[in-house]
Amino acid sequence: MDRSQHWLTLNGVWSFEHDDVTRLITVPFAWETEASGVGLPWLERATYRRELRVPDSWAARRIVLCFGAVHHHAVVRIDGATVGEHVGGYASFELDVTEHVSPGISVELEVVVAAPADKRAIPHGKQRSIPRDDYDGVSFTPTSGIWQPVWLEARGRTYARSVVLRGDSLTGIDVSVCLSGDTPAGAPVKVALDSGEHLLLEADADGISRGHLVVDRPRLWSPEDPHLYRVAIRVGEGDGVDEVVACTGLRRFEARGEKLYLNGERCYVRGVLDQGYWPRTGLTAPDQESLVADLDHASALGYNLVRKHLKLEEPAWLYEADRRGMLVWAEPPCPSRFSAEAARGFEDLLPSMVERDGNHPSIVIWGLYNEEWGLDWDIPGSDARAAAAAAAYDRMRELDATRPIVENSGWAHVRTDLVDWHYYEPDLATWRDAVAGLAAGDRDDFPVRLGPDFVVDKSLYGSADVPRHGLPIINSEYGEGFTSLERAWHLRWETQELRRHDRFAGYVYTELADVEHEAAGLLDAHRRPKDWGGCRPSDVNAETVLVFDLVPLRAGADIEPPSEPMPLDVRVSHHGRGPVSGSVSAAWVRPGAPMSTAPARPPVCSSRLTAEPFMLSASVRLDIPAISEPARLLLWFTDDDGEVRAQAFLDAAQVEPPNRRGARPGT
Repeated sequence: MDRSQHWLTLNGVWSFEHDDVTRLITVPFAWETEASGVGLPWLERATYRRELRVPDSWAARRIVLCFGAVHHHAVVRIDGATVGEHVGGYASFELDVTEHVSPGISVELEVVVAAPADKRAIPHGKQRSIPRDDYDGVSFTPTSGIWQPVWLEARGRTYARSVVLRGDSLTGIDVSVCLSGDTPAGAPVKVALDSGEHLLLEADADGISRGHLVVDRPRLWSPEDPHLYRVAIRVGEGDGVDEVVACTGLRRFEARGEKLYLNGERCYVRGVLDQGYWPRTGLTAPDQESLVADLDHASALGYNLVRKHLKLEEPAWLYEADRRGMLVWAEPPCPSRFSAEAARGFEDLLPSMVERDGNHPSIVIWGLYNEEWGLDWDIPGSDARAAAAAAAYDRMRELDATRPIVENSGWAHVRTDLVDWHYYEPDLATWRDAVAGLAAGDRDDFPVRLGPDFVVDKSLYGSADVPRHGLPIINSEYGEGFTSLERAWHLRWETQELRRHDRFAGYVYTELADVEHEAAGLLDAHRRPKDWGGCRPSDVNAETVLVFDLVPLRAGADIEPPSEPMPLDVRVSHHGRGPVSGSVSAAWVRPGAPMSTAPARPPVCSSRLTAEPFMLSASVRLDIPAISEPARLLLWFTDDDGEVRAQAFLDAAQVEPPNRRGARPGT
């Protein structure tokens, strides 16, 4: 919602009062963070103040005060008079303050914030809570107070309060404009594209106008061509006119049976989990460059989707995802313990999420609850908890029926458009067998560690009403390993097992970057690459990958050096638009050598194979030469045009006897 022609930032230094102490704070950083200049954890109440002066040139307009997000309960006053309040720490909100300000005259803006330490009944995502009886082991420093931008806008006397755009018809844009201000009922509304197509509407008695804007030569939005339409909304005429620009794309993302489609073409999700935390600034990005860079990091690692985890990210991030063609799985923060109050607070967040973010074509999946958080981890054993998950799905479906919805990510599905599952397993053979069983439909459960000594079997299904066949299946969390080398090794092998089974519609790896004590990222908390032991995530997550018919031994020793020629069966998983044919080559190089290393000896090559789209190819056999010492086996698939389409490697090293593993001198 671009009104940059009449816009004034209120970010910067504010006065900050707590416990009878007055100091300065930098907005929009949470008061727990170093960047705020305060750095106070577990503070539950504080007051922000600053001087506010509306420009003289805004005299003929309505003045609207906008907040990106304030956790959790904000009361806003101007010169001591309350102008509004808002509950909910992640939703954006705005207040029309026209009657409380006069252009050219300074007033005092005051924001009183209450941020309960006990967050169990309020949507708070990964913020730590007191008492710590929810999911404290995977929670982080709380985010309280003003933690997203604050700004002032001048709008027309009658103005567009919200603009809803949907381009899933692929031929035009469905438009709904809700008006506020002086005279919403009957106000004229013009909707226009830069290319000239336009639509003239008139608001009804409730101030709402709706229509369909036909696009003459539709250009669809996709990751390959992320074309955006700038939709200009004009309300009224003359000095009091209101003008705002919103963007959207023409695209349709849908489930057909067990497959996902984007604009009628098969789509496989290669995703990464992103929690959106930074070391000095918490949930708030340090700056615009850092916010946007995370999308580039994900793309460079080979991912085509980001699951923004338990956080409503800034609209600027979503806009950049739109521009870059990055798919997004968006989800709100959850409460942590079940109650009627918690379920109600969670559902109350959904309309504002859809209203603010629903225009973004990059958002292709709406997530809701995560792993039964806020449902006491007991959907199957509680009709009330199952009903809460189903009710959230139904509410979301009412708000937006244009995207697939996941009501409870991880397991125990009761009403959903996708069946997703979270599975963490350190033993590769166990992982391989479980994934195969889930793909074949031979099993629908898997073990989940809810505590150090507490493991339970979770099922994909929490209700007999969810069909066991006919919905897309996605593993939306996986990853293992203590060191960065181990994690890269698990990334290679676990991802290949997911790619082995054509029934799956995609995956989401945990995770993009480290957060505080959670060192599960491919990047560290400062977004620096880790030591991946020669693994290139972009190869692992490529459109075309190699799949080996073997179970590796351990990180650093996929196989032992073969003392005699070794047969190796290799397959190709290809997710392009058409088939690809070629052959697989292999050659030994020194241990740890990068994929670009030129082999000392000519490679061995397979017979020719053809990989059909979204179908695992038949295997081809390579006769790997014997070797007497540790080495790395490089493998690559070259198509008939000579282009290398997939790359991988196997590390050969001697595996120590079990009784010597981990032993050190002196032990």
